[in-house]
Amino acid sequence: EVQLVESGGGLVQAGGSLRLSCAASGFTFDDYAIGWIRQAPGKEREGVSCISSSAGSTYYADSVKGRFTISSDNAESTVYLQMNSLKPEDTAVYYCVAHQGSCLDRLFESWGQGTQVTVSS
Repeated sequence: EVQLVESGGGLVQAGGSLRLSCAASGFTFDDYAIGWIRQAPGKEREGVSCISSSAGSTYYADSVKGRFTISSDNAESTVYLQMNSLKPEDTAVYYCVAHQGSCLDRLFESWGQGTQVTVSS
């Protein structure tokens, strides 16, 4: 059974940083694309970033390019999202998601429970 467990959310002031972690289990980590999707109240879900560790590929939404960095520790089956220069509009629940395939498929069949990120102005 695929399990994704997020941690690292919290409250931070604008301009601050947070690092989200996603601990994955129940599948062959190298065969999957792992990403982050966020949802803010009253807004549509937004794909934030994705990493395909086997291909060494990373992808970012335009809204976070240059501020967020996704990385993976394959030995620990963990994906990280380093978020710098946070803005109030980054406030959302962040979900770790997984797909057996490529980030470019833009399909994620497995979801974590989500972690809240709140950025105060």
